[in-house]
Amino acid sequence: MATVASGGATPFVGEATRLRRRYIFPRSSLSSRKIEPSVKTKAPPTRGQLRSEPDSPNPIRISRSDNGKVGREVLDRSEVAPRGIRDYIKLSRELIGSAKGSVRWFSPIECAQCGEESPLLLYLPGIDGVGTGLVRHYARLGKIFNIWCLHIPVDDRTTFEELIQYIENTVKSEKTRLQGRPIYIVGESIGACFALAVAARSRNTDLILILVNPATSFKRTWLRDISTLLDAVPDPFHVPISSLFSLLSGNYIRTTTNFKAQELAMEEAIPILSEGLTDMLPSLSLLGDILPKESLIWKLKILKEASSYVNSRLHAVTCQTLILASGKDEILPSHEEADRLCTILPNCRVRHFQDSGHALLLERGLDLVTVIKGAGYYRRTWQTDLVSDYLHPTTYEFENVSREYRLTNFATDPVMFSTLGDGHIIRGLSGIPDEGPAVFIGNHMLMGSELGPLVIQFLKEKNILLRGIAHPFMFDRNAEMLMPDYSSFDKYRIMGSVPVSGINLYKLLAINSFVLLYPGGAREALHKKGEEYQLFWPQKSEFVRMASRFGATIIPFGVVGEDDLYNILLDYNDLKKLPFYDSLDKKLNEGPVGAAVRLRSDYEGEVANQELHPIVLAPKIPGRFYFLFGKPIKTKGMEKELRDRDNAQQMYLQVKSEVEKCLSYLREKREKDPYRSIFSRLVYQATHGSNSEIPTFEP
Repeated sequence: MATVASGGATPFVGEATRLRRRYIFPRSSLSSRKIEPSVKTKAPPTRGQLRSEPDSPNPIRISRSDNGKVGREVLDRSEVAPRGIRDYIKLSRELIGSAKGSVRWFSPIECAQCGEESPLLLYLPGIDGVGTGLVRHYARLGKIFNIWCLHIPVDDRTTFEELIQYIENTVKSEKTRLQGRPIYIVGESIGACFALAVAARSRNTDLILILVNPATSFKRTWLRDISTLLDAVPDPFHVPISSLFSLLSGNYIRTTTNFKAQELAMEEAIPILSEGLTDMLPSLSLLGDILPKESLIWKLKILKEASSYVNSRLHAVTCQTLILASGKDEILPSHEEADRLCTILPNCRVRHFQDSGHALLLERGLDLVTVIKGAGYYRRTWQTDLVSDYLHPTTYEFENVSREYRLTNFATDPVMFSTLGDGHIIRGLSGIPDEGPAVFIGNHMLMGSELGPLVIQFLKEKNILLRGIAHPFMFDRNAEMLMPDYSSFDKYRIMGSVPVSGINLYKLLAINSFVLLYPGGAREALHKKGEEYQLFWPQKSEFVRMASRFGATIIPFGVVGEDDLYNILLDYNDLKKLPFYDSLDKKLNEGPVGAAVRLRSDYEGEVANQELHPIVLAPKIPGRFYFLFGKPIKTKGMEKELRDRDNAQQMYLQVKSEVEKCLSYLREKREKDPYRSIFSRLVYQATHGSNSEIPTFEP
């Protein structure tokens, strides 16, 4: 049994000068009888100084741009640091060459920029135990989390039970201090087993687990066989086994500092390949130093014990859990294990990374903050609030979303018109007010095909982030699991969509947001044959009185073009006649999914028919999308007048009438557009340049 003495403010005296610029080393004490979780001091760290474990995040508040003011900064300009395996090796060598004695938490200095309200994030490393696996994510995570990383020295022989007790005691201590805030635990490989074990023993604690390639599948891997043979391997020959871990742990090309997720030109690929091969040898050497024979035997023993312990207690894990699984993990069957755990854990979501290896967190294509945001797992209080806890998209995230709609924008070349205060219609968005709050009310095209081009163009041209009021299907865990890709809806959460509800609309208007609202909802987006451009709105007003309460500007708009893009082959009426469709229909509209996402069940008429269903489409030679934003309707100063239900109803009908006028105008005018067909647009661009603006009809 290992007993470790308490560390001091400068635990590694011989190396303090070299390490103090990178880390804050906490006090920690671990023994078989008494485990004292780290206690932070309130003094913020200063350059060139080591200190006890920090007591609270530094009082630097997160910059939260106001979405409703001129000059607002909508996009977050931060990005993941261009780091890779070299930085991991360098920082790991500093720690393993200096860290003697106890297991402890450390907090990288560059992470000390979070706000006072930020939650705590505990990082539990993989079998290496160093604790530097988040090196690529320090800057991004450090803005929204108070980060503590667990470091297990190479010569440490702390037992599994002692490690779990140490982590659990830290969680209990911080739970008392962080009243009302969740505690995040990011566990990688064996660290994921530790996280699950702590969660099973801390059911009354608000935990959020982020598990990266969890090692709960240990019994089904070749690691189990190696662990039984290592005792017979002489010392000089254990190094190749350690090196094997490194060779299989990841794609070295993807962990280089210059790797790009998209396709590369030959001149870009050659230096990246060279860097990957150059980094391989130091990585093999490092893992041999981190895992000498005795350490490797010890950690495989702990891994075996941890996996067995956790698998027998998965039923006790009820907290929010997000699993990140690599598709090309050569050490663990991470893809299959993630799906297995998702069926057992009641509050679990999975994100698959098909081209990634075991060292997922070191790969250049991954931004951990983006993954957490996309899954809707970032919160600072005991409940999820997608309005107050929303983190604006980064430039990189916006570029990724734009890339997804690149083909749609190319094929349809959307044209947008707006209406000035005097009623004059112009091309562009100059008629859109620059200040919020504002509510955009319009019609859905089939499958919501207008959403991507609309949101992207507003952000590019007006620097306005449209916050969509979306169907709850896009936020439901069970609904997500029906999709071919579990992350299909992540882009909507990243771009600010929230589930439809009165309270969410209230919160968005209260912070001067630009809100995108479709009264027709799923009924319009999943309309049947011959119903294009029909409005299926409720009879009674749903948004006018709320808008008037905040003096929001209502902007009616219409969009046409779906009938120039595809034909409906099979709609809901056709699908119901198919013998095999009944089971899918029940999954979508009954059971857990149907109960969670059913809307307007107490309404009458067509608007109550909100059944969710697929649609079979036949593509057409692409035409063009046309948007028209009507004259803004101001409600400021009309709050008392619009409290009257009759007056509110009259304005509601006025808005609906304006949307119908927009649709009629566009359908008539597009007939006069000489560039409605994609062929004529291609000819124009061939003669005038690919970046030239293609003309359209005169408004």
